[in-house]
Amino acid sequence: MMMKYFFPAFATLLLVACADTPPPAQKAQKVKVNATRSLDMESLCKNEAAQIYNTDALKIDISGLEQFQGSYEMRGSTFRKESFVCSFDADGQFLHLSMR
Repeated sequence: MMMKYFFPAFATLLLVACADTPPPAQKAQKVKVNATRSLDMESLCKNEAAQIYNTDALKIDISGLEQFQGSYEMRGSTFRKESFVCSFDADGQFLHLSMR
């Protein structure tokens, strides 16, 4: 007879415990890259891409800078429509170039 009441009470307790659990707090980076640093990052990205694609840095187009929690990405392409992404750390230091 006790089991008849135990399971519904236990199930209710589990539902209440799950509903009261707050989602984990996200820790976004608050680092901001200033305009001068952004231009330096763009120049570095263009130079790295020019070296890899064996072309002039003036023939490299950068489409923008995206910020993530602990890094930045800068997308670009060559005049031959070859795409790439330059990755930077939270301080704006160049990490690597990925061909896409």
